[in-house]
Parts: sequence; structure tokens; C-alpha cells
Amino acid sequence: MSRILSEYGYDVHPGRAVSYGAEPDLTGLPGVHIECKRVERLDLTAALEQAERDSERFRDGLPAVFHRRNREAWRVTMNLTDWLKLYENEYRKGG
Repeated sequence: MSRILSEYGYDVHPGRAVSYGAEPDLTGLPGVHIECKRVERLDLTAALEQAERDSERFRDGLPAVFHRRNREAWRVTMNLTDWLKLYENEYRKGG
């Protein structure tokens, strides 16, 4: 995921593979806390709850889960209210 975001011009860096929550999965995407999951079966509710807890702990942005299964495209899941904050910041305030 960090490679893909870097290709879009973001200075994103992965955390340690096994940090046990000591650092975020990815850093460098302004305003977004990324919880990254690459699994075949994902409990999105649990993953988003983890992203919410960690975004409060690290204070690095709105919680989002970036996820995918093998041979599928990456997806992003957020709470609607958080997505609207991002959208409004970009488009309603002249971003």
C-alpha cells in the first residue's frame, strides 16, 4: 500500500511489520490514520474500531481501513461522517 500511495505523490512510510500497535501501519497521508489489512476474510467492524482507537492514540487523522483480498483491488472503508469531513475540507472550502 505504501508503494501505491507513493506513486500518487504521498510521502508514506510503513510501520514495522510486527509492532504490536506501537506505531501506525502507515504514516504520511495527511489527515488520515490508516489501518492496513490484507486478508481473505475481514471483520470490517473490528478493523474500523481498531482504526478509531489508534487514530485517537496517535492523533494522526481520521480513521480509515485500507483493505484487500488476494487478486482484488484495494478498498477504503471509513465512517460516513469522517468521509464527509474529508470531502468538505477538499471541496466545500476551496481545496
